[in-house]
Amino acid sequence: MSVPVPHTAMVLAAGLGTRMRPLTDATPKPLLKVRGKALIDRLLDPLAEAGVRRIVVNVHYLADQVEAHVKARTDVEVIISDERGEVLETGGGLAKARSLLGDDPIYVLNTDAFWGPESPAPFRELAEAFDPAAEDERLLIAATDRALGFDGAGDFFLETNNRLIRRGSAPSAPWAYAGVRIMKPQLYDGAPVERFSALKIWDGLIPNGRLAGHVLDRFWLHVGDPKALADAEMWVACHGG
Repeated sequence: MSVPVPHTAMVLAAGLGTRMRPLTDATPKPLLKVRGKALIDRLLDPLAEAGVRRIVVNVHYLADQVEAHVKARTDVEVIISDERGEVLETGGGLAKARSLLGDDPIYVLNTDAFWGPESPAPFRELAEAFDPAAEDERLLIAATDRALGFDGAGDFFLETNNRLIRRGSAPSAPWAYAGVRIMKPQLYDGAPVERFSALKIWDGLIPNGRLAGHVLDRFWLHVGDPKALADAEMWVACHGG
């Protein structure tokens, strides 16, 4: 049974952007631009169009810039989860923000990838596919052969009933996590506010078949380093958006 489009999203914007240096020496990675549009807005615009009205944004590196940028938006309510004095990674960031997230399913977004053409459809489709009775989290996944800027070996195999398993020791896997997911915030009830990855949560869900995948039906652009940023600039110039 699907759920309505979540009213709340958590945007992970606290990363150091180390691989993007020197571009991130003075500009936080979420605010780097592709064809004049900040990476974070290439997700927030379709997110708002899909119906989300409230975003929780965690900040750490060059936090004032990120905070000023997101608070300038008028289409969504913005709540800042301040991590200026901490390095918490993806899991710790969600644990710290838990009291701000409510109890209904939420989206969680990275800010270093987007899809083209820009559209709110993947957000809506993710909510339509999410079945909270059968799963606790559903990840948007992209085909590694339909992506730009992804140089990894792939993250997941997609099994029966859209269940996900990690690549593990396999030399490659066909699916990459596309940086967007829908989940029950209760997964982080009681989680320690300390540095840990969301992978720890996923690894607890997989053996019980509680981690699902949803295939992104768009071209995926992963923007992890300066070359990938330049490639994304060229792709968007050629394809519009």
